[in-house]
Amino acid sequence: MPVADAHVHFLSRRFFELLGEQKPGLTFESMERLLGWRTPPEKPEALAHVWAEELDRHGVNRAVLIASMPGDEASVAAAVAAHPSRFYGYFFVNPLAADVVTRLQGTLDAGVMRGICLFPAMHRYSIQDDAARAILDVIAATRPATVVFVHCGVLTVGVRKKLGIPSLFDMRYSNPIDLHAVALRYPQVRFVVPHFGAGYFREALMLADLCPNVYLDTSSSNRWVLYDPSELDLRQAFRRALDVAGPHRLLFGSDSSYFPRGWIADVFREQSKLVYELGTSEEHARLIFGENLIHLLA
Repeated sequence: MPVADAHVHFLSRRFFELLGEQKPGLTFESMERLLGWRTPPEKPEALAHVWAEELDRHGVNRAVLIASMPGDEASVAAAVAAHPSRFYGYFFVNPLAADVVTRLQGTLDAGVMRGICLFPAMHRYSIQDDAARAILDVIAATRPATVVFVHCGVLTVGVRKKLGIPSLFDMRYSNPIDLHAVALRYPQVRFVVPHFGAGYFREALMLADLCPNVYLDTSSSNRWVLYDPSELDLRQAFRRALDVAGPHRLLFGSDSSYFPRGWIADVFREQSKLVYELGTSEEHARLIFGENLIHLLA
């Protein structure tokens, strides 16, 4: 079965430079020691080659690479340019940044990046604010095929915790329901909510049911099921998501990020096993684990 991964974080050398600026004294050497991770190559193209070889090893055809810090979009653009038939590029956008509209337009006009990532809780704004609307107005008017990835629910960034960098996120801005009016306002734009809403599963399903331009990504271990008072497990989550959103709006994602761990094959094994046990047809499994992403970004 051809596999396309909708959620891989591209942790470039520039990503670690930007992270190091948030805590005095952090160096590549100290970060490598504290994290137990392999420092990425200096050039993003070299890291792209590493990822291409890693995906080859696991039989993964394509993947979305996410620039996981505002200001690192050039790294992912270089990676995509090095392997244009292998990777799609998304990049972080903070609508509250002073020059955000100019930078957004310039990055999109280059024609390499295919999606933007909005993290309302991380940057402490509502997806319904004027600042977010200005971003979406640009996309709707000039690049409506751009995917808008909106993180909702619980947000933890393990690398920040390990490095002792505070994560002053605000959960008030995490509810997928906030995206409802926005998705209706921009029906031509496709929105992706990762991790089944990351703890707001009911709300994410309501959103997907009401807005046909909203997709759900299945990425990560989905530890959020521990918060569900009904003792929901991942199998039930898949079943309900299939019932509500249908097989055409689910996108498999691994949430892979660093080396030496590399691509998280266990996430694929668990999720494909659950889909099989639910009696999902081969046609629908192919949609979830690859074809939906290809169609979304075609």
